[in-house]
Amino acid sequence: MSDKQPPALPPLGQTSFYPAAYDPGLLFAMPRAEKRNTLGISATLPFFGMDIWNAYEMSWLNLRGKPQVGIATVQVPADSPHIVESKSMKLYMNSLNQSRMAGPEAVQSLLQADLSAAFGAPLQVMLNTSESFGQTLMGELDGLLLDRLDIEVNDYQPNPAQLKADTKAPPVQETLVSHLLKSNCPVTNQPDWASIQIRYTGPAMDQAALLTYLIGFRQHQEFHEHCVERIFMDLLTTCKPTKLMVLARYTRRGGIDINPWRSNFSLSKMPLNARNARQ
Repeated sequence: MSDKQPPALPPLGQTSFYPAAYDPGLLFAMPRAEKRNTLGISATLPFFGMDIWNAYEMSWLNLRGKPQVGIATVQVPADSPHIVESKSMKLYMNSLNQSRMAGPEAVQSLLQADLSAAFGAPLQVMLNTSESFGQTLMGELDGLLLDRLDIEVNDYQPNPAQLKADTKAPPVQETLVSHLLKSNCPVTNQPDWASIQIRYTGPAMDQAALLTYLIGFRQHQEFHEHCVERIFMDLLTTCKPTKLMVLARYTRRGGIDINPWRSNFSLSKMPLNARNARQ
């Protein structure tokens, strides 16, 4: 393990030195509570969920010095006290490139220990090697496509006042999907692209209003996890569904994609980690 202190500033947006030696001190953790406080989320979370990370550029050396490759999947519980800045994750994983490891199991154990420490909670790590690449799940999010609607949009910041639901009609069960979610990194302002799935039971949401609201993230600056929690809270507060699930699958940046999932009903199972066409 490294005895180096975590970096004082996040590496995102800074010129980076790519390490030639393993260094878990590169991981930059940030507390979830600070952003959640601004969203009105207390210590008792109104949801459960997971952040599913996929790292496609994993590599290390076997004990004879031959390069090995794999795809790492990291499942981070939504109640972990920290998130980890994505560029620091990339730098950390690249620090393994010249490390000799006894095998994939050793790599997996190392990742699990280091990342659990950084996120502040036990998490699961799976490592697929090249022999199992053909078994990678692929598929699109199911649901009624909101993007079919012909709407006019003039506001590119999220505005929950745009959301509407028919509270006078009987409740409905719907699954809605859009591929038009775009937000921006709060540090570099680089675009983050995503497909989003919303599953709910409750007053019927006005679909045109919902699509307008989602497109409103187009100039918004926030990390992936925070965007999904903002959407969840805005829908829960404004549309008042009795059951709500929000899943976003973001395209990869730096060889990593992050897929936050939040739900408030117990029958909502964690979604399959199926890569979509844009990932």
